[in-house]
Amino acid sequence: MIRLARVGATKQPHYRVVVIEKDRARNGRSVEVVGTYNPRTNPATVLLKRDRIDYWTKNGAQLSDRVGKLLAAAPVAVEPAAV
Repeated sequence: MIRLARVGATKQPHYRVVVIEKDRARNGRSVEVVGTYNPRTNPATVLLKRDRIDYWTKNGAQLSDRVGKLLAAAPVAVEPAAV
């Protein structure tokens, strides 16, 4: 499953987007960190490794509701063409 794991101090949330087994604890050992989400900035900062997220979803990982919304709302980064 791909979901959020909370990190940061009390009342200062910051999240990692992680690939983790579904039955593990929220902040348990993850398989891979595939992004970050900081809701405290204006606008909220979302950094995602889309290639790794695509890899894991093709191999059967499910997105949590919140990660699905973040993925849909995050702008698609366009990489410059190779010269």
